[in-house]
Amino acid sequence: MKSAGRRAALTAGLALGSLLLSACVTGGGGGGDTSAKAPGGKVSGKITFQTWNLKNDKFTSYFNGLIAAFEKAHPGTDIKWVDQPAEGYQDKLSADAAANSLPDVVDMGPEAAYTLAQAGVLLDLGKADPKAKGKYLDKAWEAMTFDGLGGGTYGYPWYLNTGPSFFNKALFKKCGLNPDKLPATYAELFDQAETMAEKCSDTMMIARMPAIETFGEYGVPLMDEHGEKFTYNDAKGVEYVERFRKLYAKKGMDEEALNNLQTKEVEEFKAGRLAYLPGSSYTLDDLKATAPEVYKNLGIGPRINNSAPNMYIESLVVNANSKNQSLALAFAKYVTDSTNQLAFAKKASVFPSSAGTLDDAYFTKDDGDPATKVRLESTAQVKKAVVWWPPAFSGSADSQTLREQIAQALLGKKSVKKALDDSVKYSNERLDANK
Repeated sequence: MKSAGRRAALTAGLALGSLLLSACVTGGGGGGDTSAKAPGGKVSGKITFQTWNLKNDKFTSYFNGLIAAFEKAHPGTDIKWVDQPAEGYQDKLSADAAANSLPDVVDMGPEAAYTLAQAGVLLDLGKADPKAKGKYLDKAWEAMTFDGLGGGTYGYPWYLNTGPSFFNKALFKKCGLNPDKLPATYAELFDQAETMAEKCSDTMMIARMPAIETFGEYGVPLMDEHGEKFTYNDAKGVEYVERFRKLYAKKGMDEEALNNLQTKEVEEFKAGRLAYLPGSSYTLDDLKATAPEVYKNLGIGPRINNSAPNMYIESLVVNANSKNQSLALAFAKYVTDSTNQLAFAKKASVFPSSAGTLDDAYFTKDDGDPATKVRLESTAQVKKAVVWWPPAFSGSADSQTLREQIAQALLGKKSVKKALDDSVKYSNERLDANK
């Protein structure tokens, strides 16, 4: 995977999630429970396992080892590993599903899984493998359980990511802020961003528009209790966007920020023009390697939220039309079992979703290294984090509409309430049309 983001800007809702799950994996795999059996059939034959932008020098040996160990434990099995590039992954999944050529086991996030499950393409693991639920963290299992589709679960949780807030303390000092009193709440963040705008014309605290998951972190109810209607246009949602409108009016955000994606936000922070970056668990090493001057003045704090911090999840889904479903289930469970999740996490800056794995010393023992401190703090955060991105929220359609509507509000072309009403109306109409 590519760092600086869960992979470079992609289409649809897979983009943000997978960018933030990016990591660098080295070495081999295959230490998991190769004896895992799937309900209802013999583990034999051939399947295709598809990953997303992982077949490269850093990952190939890991997955080859993983597959070899499984095949050795199950004579007569053949796991064909294929990999798709980051660009256009969602389109490729949709095309394969329409052509009935989707691989047997596929790497994807909740939004893509929701779309394919809605089309009847994915296996409901809650029904096919009901005992699996207890093997994963509750919040991870819930993230792949879709209330809007009758409560079915459409993916074995694989790995998670979240991270702290990073600050450029040199910019705080330059712009009249106390670098020893970094913002820890949204109120403090916006207040300090306004002070920065007053003191410095060449520096910003915030360089990106609110996204659906940050609405969740702010405490906005994103959907109704049944997962059937979007509700982020309530009073709390208006309050959140009003802070952005006010900041923009005070020149605390420039016009370019209205269109910035996460990759641009990272670039601005590395260039020393941005004071705040909501990061992930691998951001520290990335900054150390690619932005040493910023790294020298780095401040680190908890992820800013009013409710629960956000996290991202990647999962393995099983094709409902697989000709060898028993093998597909067994292999997906093997890749996502505790042993293999722990091995993967130790080779990458991600977190396991398997139950109990976060109790390993790797996630609990401090050795004094700054990177370890970030990992331990992020681990504590994972335990209370939520996958705020609703799986029914489309990255390509809903996210773009939300960003466009908020931009109109910040530019004074409509009220914040009207902008959010229009965005919610669009999201709900699209949701209804796809039922």
